[in-house]
Amino acid sequence: MMEERKIIHVDMDAFFAAVEQRDKPELRGKPVAVGFDGERGVVSTASYEARKFGVHSAQSIQVAKRLCPQLMIVLPDFHHYKAVSEQVHRIFLDYTDLIEPVSIDEAFLDVTHNKKGMPLAVDIAEDIRRRIREELHLTASAGVSYNKFLAKIASDYRKPDGLFVIHPDKAMAFVSRLRVEKFWGVGPKTAVRMHSMGIFTGEQLREVSKHHLITVFGKVGAVYYDFARGIDPRPVETEYIRKSVGCEQTFTQDISLKSAVLIELYHTVLELVGRLKRSEFIGKTLTLKVKYADFTQITRSLTAHKPLKTKADILPLAKKLLAEVEYSGSHPIRLMGLSVSNPHTEDELVRHPEWIEGSLPFED
Repeated sequence: MMEERKIIHVDMDAFFAAVEQRDKPELRGKPVAVGFDGERGVVSTASYEARKFGVHSAQSIQVAKRLCPQLMIVLPDFHHYKAVSEQVHRIFLDYTDLIEPVSIDEAFLDVTHNKKGMPLAVDIAEDIRRRIREELHLTASAGVSYNKFLAKIASDYRKPDGLFVIHPDKAMAFVSRLRVEKFWGVGPKTAVRMHSMGIFTGEQLREVSKHHLITVFGKVGAVYYDFARGIDPRPVETEYIRKSVGCEQTFTQDISLKSAVLIELYHTVLELVGRLKRSEFIGKTLTLKVKYADFTQITRSLTAHKPLKTKADILPLAKKLLAEVEYSGSHPIRLMGLSVSNPHTEDELVRHPEWIEGSLPFED
C-alpha cells in the first residue's frame, strides 16, 4: 500500500501590497494598490482594505480609483519582493527540500518525510505560518491535503491568514459540494461551457464520463475527471521548468495606424529576443496577444519547425500573425504582446545539437 502524501500549499496574502504596508507605516490599514498610477496603469496587487471596494488585480488603475477614491497607489519594487520571497523560501527549507514554487508568492511543499520529524502536516503548516508572521511580519494562508489539487483549493478556503485541511476521509464530500469555478484549471470560459452542460458542482462533474469530458475539453477533460474524484497524482516538482518567455506593452495611447502598429511590433520582437537570450530558452511556438481599447483580447499562434531565437526567426512570423488581426480607428489596439513557448524536448536537442546555446548563438 502506497504511503499517503502530505502536501501543503502556502499562499502569501496580498503579497506585494502587504510588503509595502509592512515597510511603510503610513500605508497600514489603508486601501493600497500596487501598480503604475497612469492612464494605462493596471493593478498588480490590491490590499484587503482595497478589495472591500471591489479593487482587484489586473484591473485598470483608473477603474480602481473610481471604485475607491481614497486608494493609495504604490509603484512596484519587484527586486524587493523577490528578496522577501527568498526569505519565505528559506523558512520552507527548514522543513523540506521538496518545494515547488508556483509563483513569487506561493509554493507547494511535500512534507511526507520532513526534516522536523513532525507527524502532522497541519502542525507544519501552522508552524510555517507562525514563523512568517513573527520573522517577516507578513501573513500567509495554507492548505493541507494529500495532493496538490486539494491543497491548493484548501489554501484559498480561509484567506486571508487562514489554514484549512481537507482530510482524505472527507475529500469526496468536499469536492462534491465544490463549485466548478473553484476547480484548479477551470477558467471563466470553461465554467460557462460546463454550466451549459448542466455541470455546476463537483458531484455533477463526477457524473460525466471521461470520454465525454475529453471530447468536449480535450486532454484536460481527463484532468477534470480525476479532480472530481479527488485524484491528482502530480508530484511536487522541485526543479522549475520554464515553459514560455514573453513580453507585452500597454501603449500610452491606443494605436490603429498600420505603420504605428508595425513599429510597436518591431520593438516588441526586439524585447522578446533579448529576453530569450537572457533566459536561454529554446521554443518553437510564437503567440501574438492583442488587447483592444474595449479590453477584449485575442491571441494568434503558429509553430515553426526550428527554434525561435533571433529577430530573423521571429519578425516574419510575428508579421504573419499580425496580418490575421483586425484593427481600425474605431477598434484600436491598447496592448500588444509576444511570447515563445513549446520548448524543445531533450530528444530533439540530441538530434539537433546546433540548436543549443553556444552552438548557434543568439543574434540581436
